[in-house]
Amino acid sequence: MALLTTEVDRPVRDASATNRREDALPPCSFQQRVRSQYHAFWYHLGERLAWSRGIYRERPAGELCDLNGVQHERIASLKRRFRVRFEQRASQATALRQYDYLDLLDQGWSALRLPNSTGGTVQDIGSSNFWYAPVLHTFFRPTKLIGVEVEGYRMYINGYSRHDYAQGYILNLPSTEFHIQDYCHYNSPASIITAWYPFVTPAPVLAWRLPLSLLAPGILFSQVAHNLQPRGLFLMVNQGRDEAAVATAWCRKAGLVQYGSCELRSIVRPRLPLSVLSCWMRPLA
Repeated sequence: MALLTTEVDRPVRDASATNRREDALPPCSFQQRVRSQYHAFWYHLGERLAWSRGIYRERPAGELCDLNGVQHERIASLKRRFRVRFEQRASQATALRQYDYLDLLDQGWSALRLPNSTGGTVQDIGSSNFWYAPVLHTFFRPTKLIGVEVEGYRMYINGYSRHDYAQGYILNLPSTEFHIQDYCHYNSPASIITAWYPFVTPAPVLAWRLPLSLLAPGILFSQVAHNLQPRGLFLMVNQGRDEAAVATAWCRKAGLVQYGSCELRSIVRPRLPLSVLSCWMRPLA
């Protein structure tokens, strides 16, 4: 992993007006606007239907198979240190992704020398179906864990919705909730807030079949700054340095102060570009 910075940056103040300016976002092409309108139709239809087929439970893998030597060694280490066996409650594909996220958190926490943090309220932004809720619960040991997802009723090919999957993933996790809501309007204090690959540019929004009206990084990070408790931490993971640079600019405009950032090399599920984890705080009074 490559440490990018551990310096505490100077806060940017009085940024709310800038954060809410739509013209601060990159311009969109005609094709992108058409795609956005198409996705908006299905997004609003899903909201109105609020479809649920009931709790979805994955068939547990029991044991992981077809791992290479590096994967096996790293996962074995994570199992020993955190006393988890994700494959006992999840399929192989999901369990591998869970070990991957746990590995990234462990790497980043060590690289930035962050203080041990247990208890308190942990919020997660853009949780999809919250398949990684067990990871956050394992790593942070929160008093309360809340996943917030704007499109919680997206339906899968098997007829279950994200909400149904989320209820299955959090079923045995104490004090864990899944909220279907736009985090831009979610008002609740937290000691730790996490965001895995938040939308800061148009292309990923459209790739995930969402309307561009949901792209509002200025408002999003302003809400993070509002919800974050004093001495709390905001952890953000971005796809590569370019996306991280865009997200960093928005965080600074929201008045957040960067504690540090580092590149993370995934061992369990190798991929490029390398993920970049950054840690943010509210400015000291």
